[in-house]
Amino acid sequence: MTTKRTFLAAAFAIATSALVALPAVAQQAAQALAGESVIEGIKERGVIKIGLSLFVPWSMRAKNGDLIGFELDVGRKLAEDMGVEVEFVETAWDGIIPALVSGKFDVIISGMSWTAQRNLTVNFSDPYAYSGLKILGNKAMLEGKTVADLNDPAITFSARRGATPATVIAAMFPNATLLQFDEDGAATQEVLNGNAHATMASEPTPSREARNHPDTLFVMESDLFDQRGEGFVFRKGDPDAENYFNNWIAQNWRSGWLKERHDYWFTTEDWADQVE
Repeated sequence: MTTKRTFLAAAFAIATSALVALPAVAQQAAQALAGESVIEGIKERGVIKIGLSLFVPWSMRAKNGDLIGFELDVGRKLAEDMGVEVEFVETAWDGIIPALVSGKFDVIISGMSWTAQRNLTVNFSDPYAYSGLKILGNKAMLEGKTVADLNDPAITFSARRGATPATVIAAMFPNATLLQFDEDGAATQEVLNGNAHATMASEPTPSREARNHPDTLFVMESDLFDQRGEGFVFRKGDPDAENYFNNWIAQNWRSGWLKERHDYWFTTEDWADQVE
């Protein structure tokens, strides 16, 4: 009996010690995770390295060689709010995710939208911007018509063969005629020439074309089609970075800063004289 009591007492003592130790172990694990976060590395280095690819008006070279664009505004404000300097690392699009994973920069801010395939390799923040498709129409040919009127055999769309707009047009307007071309500019040219009623493209291309040809083209009023959110992209296993980036994005949505900067670059040409 004494032996049994001694055994039970020892087992109880071990269990109690383990329970007491659990918070300390959890705290150590949390500290280790925080220490490995890219946020801590940025703070220690005093510089945030941002990977991006050039694409008007997200990121582009000004006449004087400086990088300008929506992503540059976002990256510079993020760095300012973190109290660090910023270094932009220009990278080819097809190699930008491998470059992030290998540690060449801390985060991608380059208009990258979530896809299931990308998310297998990297993590995404909440959206800081949204992109999508708009319908660019011929004013004279579509006078008085709404989007609902376009699903008609008498309506002709133009689009680049194999591109997302062609797929969306076919799905949304199955009764309309679809002309497909191998070159990007051909679809818009068909609408300009009056050979097609409308085309579809990612913003800001439709708005820019409408501003460049105000007598002939217009953007049909509607929500964005095939809308996708664009997030900050960072390496996996970093809850600290996810928390910081998501909170930063939420705050700048609430303040209106993200919308104001996005509208400037995507709905105006006020910046056009800075580039070739």
